[in-house]
Amino acid sequence: MTMERQIRVSDAERQAAADRLGAAMADGRLDMAEYDRRIALAYGAVTYGDLDQLFTDLPHPPYPQPFLGAAPARYARPAGTVGEVRGTGLQMLLFLVTLGIWGYVYYFQVHDEMKRHAGTGIGGVLALILNVFVGVVSPFLLSHEVGGLYERRGLRKPVSALTGLWFFPGILILVGPFIWFVLTNRALNDYWRSVGARPR
Repeated sequence: MTMERQIRVSDAERQAAADRLGAAMADGRLDMAEYDRRIALAYGAVTYGDLDQLFTDLPHPPYPQPFLGAAPARYARPAGTVGEVRGTGLQMLLFLVTLGIWGYVYYFQVHDEMKRHAGTGIGGVLALILNVFVGVVSPFLLSHEVGGLYERRGLRKPVSALTGLWFFPGILILVGPFIWFVLTNRALNDYWRSVGARPR
């Protein structure tokens, strides 16, 4: 076992470990500070021993044992590109200073990224059209698709279509929409971080 711990890991094994850390964070086993610390160590890991120390208090091995091939299917990542981590405060500021126009850009970008990443969903163009003509459905669709990203990886959904209900009780005083956006954008950012995205 000591010799196995000294074997060098591959990029795929580092990524599988990072994915497992993301799943642990989504499950509530790690807070953001601890996740950030461990994810940096995972990407900097050189040997199996380096990765082992990140999971002593977490269940299940996060990466394949030496010479056993690719990462298990439950740690597999969708084949598409990874989306962008967008600061929640900055996005809300952009919504305000553009009098809501930024919302069209935001909906297009995030739905386009989710479609390219997972291969499912309505995509950016349809999301933009719906937001222009039937904007009332946009919060429900976005929260639903973000929750679907987690569900396809076998993780608990932090948001769903029902999260969109926050948008309406406070539509006149803005409290509800702010809560909806914080919950949904944070869940999307956490997902992107769990598959290797970094803030720009």
